[in-house]
Amino acid sequence: MNALANNSTPNGERRRLFASLPYRRAAQPGSPRPHVISLVSLSRRLPDEFLAQVLAEALCRESSRSVLLVHCVANEGHMTLADWRTLYPGLNGEFGLASQVKTGRGRAPFLRLEISETTEEVSGLGTLIEHCGRHFDYVICNMGFCVPAPLLTEAISHGDTAYLLVEAVAESFYHRDLLLRELQNRSTKVVQIHTMVCRERGEEQGNSLLKDLGVAVHGFIHGCPNLSVPAPSGPWNDKHFNADIRRLAREISRRRIGLALSSGGARSLAHIGVIQVLEENGIEIDVIAGCSMGSYIGSVWAYGSDGIEMERLAREVENRWGVLQLIDPFILPRQGFLRGEKVKRRLKNSIGDVHFSELVRPLRVVATNLNTLERTVFSTGEVATAVHASSAIPGACAPVKVDEELYIDGGISDPLPVDVLEEMGIERIIAVNTIPTAAYLRMRFEMDREQARRRGKRPGRFRTFVHQYLNYFAPGNILDTILRSFHGAQMRVAEDSCLHADLVLRPLSFDGRWHDFRHPGKYIALGRREAEEHLDEIKELVARKEPNYEHPSAQHTLATST
Repeated sequence: MNALANNSTPNGERRRLFASLPYRRAAQPGSPRPHVISLVSLSRRLPDEFLAQVLAEALCRESSRSVLLVHCVANEGHMTLADWRTLYPGLNGEFGLASQVKTGRGRAPFLRLEISETTEEVSGLGTLIEHCGRHFDYVICNMGFCVPAPLLTEAISHGDTAYLLVEAVAESFYHRDLLLRELQNRSTKVVQIHTMVCRERGEEQGNSLLKDLGVAVHGFIHGCPNLSVPAPSGPWNDKHFNADIRRLAREISRRRIGLALSSGGARSLAHIGVIQVLEENGIEIDVIAGCSMGSYIGSVWAYGSDGIEMERLAREVENRWGVLQLIDPFILPRQGFLRGEKVKRRLKNSIGDVHFSELVRPLRVVATNLNTLERTVFSTGEVATAVHASSAIPGACAPVKVDEELYIDGGISDPLPVDVLEEMGIERIIAVNTIPTAAYLRMRFEMDREQARRRGKRPGRFRTFVHQYLNYFAPGNILDTILRSFHGAQMRVAEDSCLHADLVLRPLSFDGRWHDFRHPGKYIALGRREAEEHLDEIKELVARKEPNYEHPSAQHTLATST
């Protein structure tokens, strides 16, 4: 171990070495305070050093700020805590670890800190973390399964956020619970603690443990390297893995993008066009929040289908009688005219019986509790059931029972769920609102009346008879009146939600009808056009280095895990 010998390096030489490190932070007044992240592996099989390395590199790219990665290892370290305790008193504000910090091509600066099984080294870890934090914007402390509990708790208590890496097995969660109890007994500092589940390729679905855990899991890293073989020496070519790492880096650097998708029936097919433009321009969305038809489209996208596949699915009901594939009427309607089961089965044909824990993109689905009329946000359980509840239009569709509670359309309580993303702490929110305003409706009414006057024709007797006595959705009939009444409330709630989004897209059509599923291409094209017209604004929002404001994060005690 040559760490002590490095103390004799002249100050000028140490400064030169430090200046050669990439991503060095410039000392500027008003720059954000350093952020210390603990990355803790709770399984022997996890390639924690590899995960920490790719996260540090992604954080450098996403934030354009300086990042130092500190590996706590059992052997082959660049220095020990005993070395640090000897070095620390002689420092005078300059960075004292330049000669121990290593870099590699395309890698963030890293330091291998050798630790032992004894607990007497604990005292020096806090000062080392604080020292690194004064010279780097972000410090990632990677602690593998071998790190003793006292060092784990010391590192976590000196950080801002801790991510606990677990496998989707009971043993990993057992170790997590032990650590949380240890933290609760040893520290009172408030630290955000999140559980991240690492899943191998092919393991994304069918895990009953995760279905039961629900909100106890904060996020996932899909497509991890095979945990039974050595970690790869180069990049890991798995799109879901790399997308999850980038998403985690944006979470740490407070640069997440959330997409709120409104209700609106067939008009909401415009969401597909917006998604296509986002994909074509490489704009990644970190969280989707959807209501009613917005939740349907959001769930298919969160499952992993792309915009092209989603358009193909939408066009399957494009023919004259295609909409009948979505209708399953009650013979004697009591709670609603339609069951809604056909829509649910159609969704299951696309995504199967997946639970929220099996999606490749985080999703939130909004429904309304029929008994309390409160907004309910689904983030656990079977996705198709949640979407079914979110899409149950009152009067038209029967309420949906989930866990002994009845739910109706989320558009009643929250037709454009921007607030769901705000409550999650998402820093940048794009809202897609397909609910027309009163001004749009007035113009459409006047346009219809003018067209009727120009035609100078009265509808035939048969057509009049059908609309008056058989078509409950015809203008002026019961379901049309109910839906238009709901729409009046939705307009105002949605417009208020728009005020809280960073960017609002409005792909509206004068002749759009909520049940017009026969013309998906028209609405998808509207979504594409709206997104393309605002593409520069979207890119500017994504590229913004610092949010204009910070959402207050939920305060969890140190022993609280998500």
